[in-house]
Amino acid sequence: MAEQDDILEIRKSVRHLCDQYGEDYWLQLDRERGYPTEFVRELTTSGFLTVLIPEEYGGAGLGVYEAAAVMEEVCRSGAHAGACHAQMYVMGSVLRHGNEVQKKTYLPAIAAGELRLQSFGVTEPSTGTDTTNLKTVARRDGDEYVINGQKVWISRIEHSDLMILLARTTPREQVSRKTRGLSAFIIDVSAAIGNGLEIRPIESMINHHSCELFFDDLHIPADNLLGEEDEGFRVILDGMNAERILIAAECVGDGRYFIDKASAYARERIVFGRPIGQNQGVQFPIARCYTEVEAASLMVEKAARMFDAGEPCGAEANMAKMLASEASWRAGDVCMQTHGGFAFAKEYHIERKFRETRLYQIAPISTNLILSYLGEHVLDLPRSF
Repeated sequence: MAEQDDILEIRKSVRHLCDQYGEDYWLQLDRERGYPTEFVRELTTSGFLTVLIPEEYGGAGLGVYEAAAVMEEVCRSGAHAGACHAQMYVMGSVLRHGNEVQKKTYLPAIAAGELRLQSFGVTEPSTGTDTTNLKTVARRDGDEYVINGQKVWISRIEHSDLMILLARTTPREQVSRKTRGLSAFIIDVSAAIGNGLEIRPIESMINHHSCELFFDDLHIPADNLLGEEDEGFRVILDGMNAERILIAAECVGDGRYFIDKASAYARERIVFGRPIGQNQGVQFPIARCYTEVEAASLMVEKAARMFDAGEPCGAEANMAKMLASEASWRAGDVCMQTHGGFAFAKEYHIERKFRETRLYQIAPISTNLILSYLGEHVLDLPRSF
C-alpha cells in the first residue's frame, strides 16, 4: 500500500490530467453520446487505470486503496469515471482466476493500453441481480463452447476489445447449489460481432454506453473459459467487493464535486445585497452534505484497506457503496437547490453530474439488496427472499 505522500501525489497527478480536458469536454460527449477515447487512452498510458495490475504484467502493482483515490479524483474533477472504471475491477477476474497463458496474453496488453477490458456480461432482462437464475447458456461442443441467450445493460461493450461473460453450463435443476453450474468466459468482442453476437445500444438518461446483447450460436474456443467450469459465480463474486468500493469512491468524488460547486456559488451569488451563503437556509444544507460525504469517505477507506489486506469485507464494501451513493445524491440535490434555475442550464454542468450520480443507488446493486445483505449476513436476521 502506498504511503500517504504517494496518495497525495496520485491525487495531484490525476487532477492535473483531468484539468487538461475540462467540463466542456464532458458536456460535448454527453450531448453527442460520445465515448472519451482520448481521456481513457491518456488515463491508461499514465498508469492510472492499471494500478491494480501486478508489476510483472506491466502494471503498478498497487491496491484498491490507491485505485479508489484515482476514481474519486476523476469524478471530483467533473469527469465521468463510469466510462472506464470497469477496466480496474473486471481485470481482477483475469488476474485471480485466469491461467498463466490467459494472464500473460491479456494483462500486459491491457496495461499497455493495447486492449480494453471494459465489460461484464452478467445482467439479463428477466433476472436482473438474481444472477443464479440467468438464462444465457454455454454448451460444450468439442474444443468450443456455443453460446445462446440475451444480456441487457452491458456497458461499454462497443468500446471494449474483451468482455467477461457469465453463462450457465449446467442446468440449475442438476446442481446441488444454485450458485453452481455457471461459468465465466473471455469474449473477443470484435471476433464475435456478426458471428453470433448482435449489439443494440440502449438510449438512456445517462451517457453510460449501455447495450443489449443477443447471442445466437456464438462459437468461442474452450480455452476462453475463465476459471473452472460451473464455478463462474466465484469469478464474478470476487470482483464485486472491489467494484462496490471503487464506485463508492466515485460517489465520494461526485459528492465533493457538488459541495465544491455549491459552496463557490453560495459565496459568489449576491441576492438582496448579501451572498446567499450567508443565509443559514443555504449554508446548513451544504454543511450537512459535507458531513455525510466525509463520513462515507471514511467507510470507503476502511473497506479498501480491508480488501487490500485480504480480509473479508463484504459488509464494509456494501455499506461504503450505500452511504456514498446516498450522500452524493443528497449533495447533488442541495447543489441544484443552491444554484436555483441556473442548475438546469447545461453550461453549469451540474444537471449532467446529477443524472450520473443517481445511477449508483441502483447499480451495480440496489440499496434494498444491500440492506437485505446486512440484515441476513451481519445482523443474523431471517432471509427476506
